[in-house]
Amino acid sequence: MDFHRFPMRIELGVLAVAVSSLFVASAVAQAPPDEGVAKVLLNVPAGAPLRLYLTNRVSKRAGAPVQAKIMEPVFAFDREVIPASTVALGKVSRTQSVGKWERVRAILNGDFTPLRRAEVEFTTLKLPNGRELATHTLESMGLNSIYIEPSTKKKKKDQKAQPQNQNGGILGTAKQAAKDRIKGAINTRSRGFSDIVRGPNKKEKFVDFLWSKAPYHPQYWRRGTRFDAPLRDPLELGFAPIKQDYLRALGTQPADSVAHVRLLRQLSSASAKQGQSVEALLTAPVFSRDHKLVLPEGTRLTGEVVLARKARHFHRAGQLRFNFQKVDLPEQAANLRPSAPGPTTLKTQAILEAAEASGKAPVEVDSEGGVKAKESKTRFIAPAIALVVASQAGYEGRHPDRDEPGVSVGGGPHVSGRTLGGGLGLGMAGAAIAQTSPYVGMAFGYYGLAWSVYSSVIGRGAEVEFEKNAMMEIKFGARPPGSQFLAASAGQ
Repeated sequence: MDFHRFPMRIELGVLAVAVSSLFVASAVAQAPPDEGVAKVLLNVPAGAPLRLYLTNRVSKRAGAPVQAKIMEPVFAFDREVIPASTVALGKVSRTQSVGKWERVRAILNGDFTPLRRAEVEFTTLKLPNGRELATHTLESMGLNSIYIEPSTKKKKKDQKAQPQNQNGGILGTAKQAAKDRIKGAINTRSRGFSDIVRGPNKKEKFVDFLWSKAPYHPQYWRRGTRFDAPLRDPLELGFAPIKQDYLRALGTQPADSVAHVRLLRQLSSASAKQGQSVEALLTAPVFSRDHKLVLPEGTRLTGEVVLARKARHFHRAGQLRFNFQKVDLPEQAANLRPSAPGPTTLKTQAILEAAEASGKAPVEVDSEGGVKAKESKTRFIAPAIALVVASQAGYEGRHPDRDEPGVSVGGGPHVSGRTLGGGLGLGMAGAAIAQTSPYVGMAFGYYGLAWSVYSSVIGRGAEVEFEKNAMMEIKFGARPPGSQFLAASAGQ
């Protein structure tokens, strides 16, 4: 036996095994994929806003660190990819002085602080599971609203009341929960003493109220201040498998379903015209009652303004009404439709159900989808108080032993009246200046009265204002007779 040939035989055996392994791998690679499973790209596009709120007070100075939390989850196609309570880290990127007119108005109200605007950018997301995502948002300013985290008891109650969904989306029948989230989660504004007394965080609000009356004060954002920070770059989170059976309802429209959308362009009752185009994007998927995907995130809705009325004097508020008539599936979803692949358009009927206003006043939505700025009835209290203060500013005290007007205690006008009158006109600075002369106190008091009457009674009402990316809930009605999916190239 020739033992010298064994090494050569071993080498040939190893080579044969390696070649056969390559053939097997090639065959597996060329095998057709499972026809019952499709893959979708999970992508959050550039421009999509991260809805955030500050977890602590932040100074409006360049370079100040910022920490916030995601207020609402972010979806990609049919699932949640960035959950609520995700921590976002960033910094104050730059500051700039406010406009001249805004500066003048502040001075007329007794605020001599060199006011400035500040912008924030976020660079890191910390998911609840510990994973970190590098991100980059556009510079954004704080919004005119405060988010108040619901209590633990309320969270548990809401979780029991809301229908659950394995895919993390919003069920088409969960309209009341969605409506309550829009109306109750945001637009909490602190504008006066009544808000301080009624709302939570009373101590913090009271401190802010006192600072606002000071002639010079630090500038900061309150804890809970809202931000909408659009992504500068897309977030690509890989691929996910989806069964074809799960997509069989894709593109259908269950009647009376509710969708969560964001506006693509600013809209205001002050400038909108009848017939003006309105576009929005679906920010969360809509599912059928049997948990099949109906409309994925990124679906585009197109409609038009039906009514636009500007605000008028004597606080007659602005009004808007618009609806949506067309739905366009995103390209990825259109190509996945088993029955009709390719770009598709659906005729529809959808009206506004609830909305997040961006203006100075909250809005109310009627049963037909019309929006009107909501004027507070308590605004009449301020002129009444101003009238009392102004009269006290010119009041002459009486001598305790003589019932004769004009003889004041201490030889001068009512000190508290002058203080209130000066404070009404120019805040704390006015209260101090009013002590120099009774006539100055009277002048400040009546100036404050005139301004209060004009702003609360005579002036223009509030406009209905929706900034770009404003969030809304829309309700789909029954499908129009004869409507169906048509190719986008057909001009629908």
